[in-house]
Amino acid sequence: MDEDKKSINLVKNDKINDFLNVECVKEDWGGDGRGRLNLSGRRTAISKEYLPRKYQFFNTNALPEEQGWRISGMPDNLLPGKRRLLTWHDCGASTSRVVLPPQFEAPPGIFTADLEIFILAGDIQIGEWRLDKHSYCFIPAGVQVESWKVLGEEEVEILWMENGPVPLKYQYAETSHPDARISEFIPALDSKLLPWSQTQTVQFEVAKKKFLRKHNNGGGTWLLAILPHYDSHYGMIQSYNEEAFALAGYCNIGNYQFAKDHLGYCPSYNNIPRHITVDGYFGFVRVDRDVSQLGTIFSSAHIHE
Repeated sequence: MDEDKKSINLVKNDKINDFLNVECVKEDWGGDGRGRLNLSGRRTAISKEYLPRKYQFFNTNALPEEQGWRISGMPDNLLPGKRRLLTWHDCGASTSRVVLPPQFEAPPGIFTADLEIFILAGDIQIGEWRLDKHSYCFIPAGVQVESWKVLGEEEVEILWMENGPVPLKYQYAETSHPDARISEFIPALDSKLLPWSQTQTVQFEVAKKKFLRKHNNGGGTWLLAILPHYDSHYGMIQSYNEEAFALAGYCNIGNYQFAKDHLGYCPSYNNIPRHITVDGYFGFVRVDRDVSQLGTIFSSAHIHE
């Protein structure tokens, strides 16, 4: 019997090694994939085909909800949630709005892909750590996390980001895989307690930023606050991929009002119109390149609405 268990564990470890050794997709601006976001070449809820160099903005509240959604690989007896799929890549990476019901519980284990979560509403417990509104968690592939539990009588709404480069699946595990990037694990980060800092680009010099995570290639996940009466005066060319989700306020980008619960997907080298807000804006941002480096973002007077 012990030998049978050992054989099963060896098979499982082989599968784990498979997903830990899969190379990430290289960024289309010339990156080597070390950022591990797989933001290049994504499709969106409003375009089933990838549209290079064309930004896409849309209201996620207008999308249909997938009922009966479950984390792949989780036991079938768990309470199902709901999902709105926002962006995705053929390798398995995706970004979604996920709702988990009260009394939802999930067992401890690992995931086959990096997972970022940002709490939009409600409270959830992951092991000994509690995450409430605007809390952030990053779980690298192969890192074991304890059981999950929704707290209270309210649903939990999560910005759920599966980073690939393979489809995310749950696997039962009592410990982390020895090759997992445990040093990158962020179990519970309360963004409300972080200080605001300066942005790294002249186009948003009057805005403020809270870094949630810095990626291996210099890219990052952060919160951005734009002060009232902001005007960029010019459009911009971004030589990186960006995904943004509006949390409060609004920013007019050309003729589009980017407001609460809207998502923006901006592929590399697209032309983005002038930004203006009278009342201010607050949002969640992910980019796959170090924007502090010269040549990553340019102002342009020749970009039209």
